[in-house]
Amino acid sequence: MAKLILQKPKGFYDSFYRKPGDKENTHYCPGCGHGIIHKLIAEAIEDFGIGDRTIMVSPVGCSVFVYYYFNTGNIQVAHGRAPAVATGIKRANPNSIVISYQGDGDLAAIGGNNILQAANRGEHITVFFVNNAIYGMTGGQLAPTTLPGMKTSTTPYGRDIQNEGPPMKVVELLSSLDGPTYLERTAVMSNASIAKTRKAIRKALQCQIDGLGFSMVEMLSACNSGWKVDPKEQYKWMEEMMLPTFPLGVVKDVREEREGWFRETRTMTDEAIKQELDLTMPEPTIFPSELKKGSYHNPSIKLAGFGGQGILSAGAMLANAGMEQALETSWIPSYGPEMRGGTAYCFVNLSNKPIGSPTVTNPDVLMAFNRPSLEKFEAEVKPGGLLMYDSTIIDIEPTRKDIEVLPVPATQIAEDLGNTRMANTVMVGAYIAQTGIMAPAAIDQTLPLALKRKTMVDANKKALAAGVDYVMSR
Repeated sequence: MAKLILQKPKGFYDSFYRKPGDKENTHYCPGCGHGIIHKLIAEAIEDFGIGDRTIMVSPVGCSVFVYYYFNTGNIQVAHGRAPAVATGIKRANPNSIVISYQGDGDLAAIGGNNILQAANRGEHITVFFVNNAIYGMTGGQLAPTTLPGMKTSTTPYGRDIQNEGPPMKVVELLSSLDGPTYLERTAVMSNASIAKTRKAIRKALQCQIDGLGFSMVEMLSACNSGWKVDPKEQYKWMEEMMLPTFPLGVVKDVREEREGWFRETRTMTDEAIKQELDLTMPEPTIFPSELKKGSYHNPSIKLAGFGGQGILSAGAMLANAGMEQALETSWIPSYGPEMRGGTAYCFVNLSNKPIGSPTVTNPDVLMAFNRPSLEKFEAEVKPGGLLMYDSTIIDIEPTRKDIEVLPVPATQIAEDLGNTRMANTVMVGAYIAQTGIMAPAAIDQTLPLALKRKTMVDANKKALAAGVDYVMSR
């Protein structure tokens, strides 16, 4: 008599050791199709012998814990961003097999543009798209694939196509693009449909193995907790409710028409990259052993002013110079409606030890280039910190008595040099002269990185020196 031996496919871990609690079963709700789909994918990975080069990408959703189960490379990403991350992984590792595993709220809603662009480019990735017509993880809200009349927590009276629009048919949408090679919609609702899903999963993976481009399988799956349907009735519900809107079958298959190709891995040296980006410059010669001690040690800096005053460039000057001196640095700009005419600012950290956070709440140093910035951020400076301001255009004085204050007529100095737009560089020169945090030569060497117009490098070197001279002559 034949003996039946049950074991997990080798695409799975033998025991789900990463999963809290029960190590032998999945975390999905009873009747959920994710477990079935996982098994079909794991079997295909084992049969194709690709486990050692497969990378699963799982975004936020019911599938967020895919890494509990698959004995492959695993990367968890932000909601909707799996196709973008999968693209980067595949291009950096052309020999890998990259699988993006996504739900309908993730792929069709917040990630709609990501999947559209990846498919249009014909990226060599495989997408397994689980469509259960609802946001299953976060409380049963309306999804782009929710059926007409279907009640959800955000459509308690049912989806009204005149209000919420009709359900989004993703594979049909992607089929209008030239990029995709293989697109099919299947279901996990009966033995026959599961068998077809098994074949579709293998076709999609084979498409990637053969270098034929983008492939995706959309799989209709149950979400009993979201639908409020008894698991015993789920397959009948799917057949009656889902299939009329989402018909099963191959939507696009041009595998026979395309020739396989494989992207070569390009290895470039740092020097070659700098050459391509026109970033080559002399090697730095200024390497201070450590930052100046005392109140100027390891500063967190906020630079603020009107949009267009070169606030971000000034911060970049300091950050780039810090990197060239082997310091830990960070530079975070502020974008938004205030960029022109309001208060634009950026954060810079310079340190000889790891930086915990790139943001700056209470700066050691504030460089204020306009009055609104001085009024808005003066109170944030740490006691004992340094406040610098452009005294040419700021007609008030700081009121704090527990901080060091340095007025710099930066705009006037820049105007005397022939260009008021260099006031930001003047202020940087004044800062490094006041604090001794780095030699002016360090900024000189990195100005090409911070300035968009390379023709302004020499003029800004003069502005930097002018800022240094102003402080040294006080």
